[in-house]
Amino acid sequence: MKTNAIRLLETLDIPYQLLPYEVDPDNLAAESTAEKVGLPPEQVFKTLVVRGDRTGVCLAVIPGNSYLDLKALAKLSGNRKVEPVSLKEVQPLTGYIRGGVTVLACKKSYPVYIDETIELFDQIAVSAGLRGLMVALSPTDYLQVTQGTLGRIAQDKHSL
Repeated sequence: MKTNAIRLLETLDIPYQLLPYEVDPDNLAAESTAEKVGLPPEQVFKTLVVRGDRTGVCLAVIPGNSYLDLKALAKLSGNRKVEPVSLKEVQPLTGYIRGGVTVLACKKSYPVYIDETIELFDQIAVSAGLRGLMVALSPTDYLQVTQGTLGRIAQDKHSL
């Protein structure tokens, strides 16, 4: 099945690989998805929707095995503070449901902030815009398509 995210990659001639997986609606955690597609969780990036007090809605892309560092994102994005949007706002804002949110072909073009660890890999996986389907591509291509700003915005879950 072709999603808008996949159509966008094809339109831009960006090479990608589809990684389908079985969805467990009770466990949409990125670590679970990473295991199902056979990648380490730090190589599978999740997209979170947040709202800054100055800039409004933005998207944060972080490794699957980490938390979003809200203070670091606020600083990087020029906000005093940022907060995750409520779950009921995610689909109206992005066009995607929880577990399928991606920057690629998002309903509206929001500022994108990406954790700098994305550059550690030859290939990363992000949602293809649908639960049960990831897309693998190079970080360079992903950064080019998303026009994302790199920074240290992820916090290791184990360091808390």
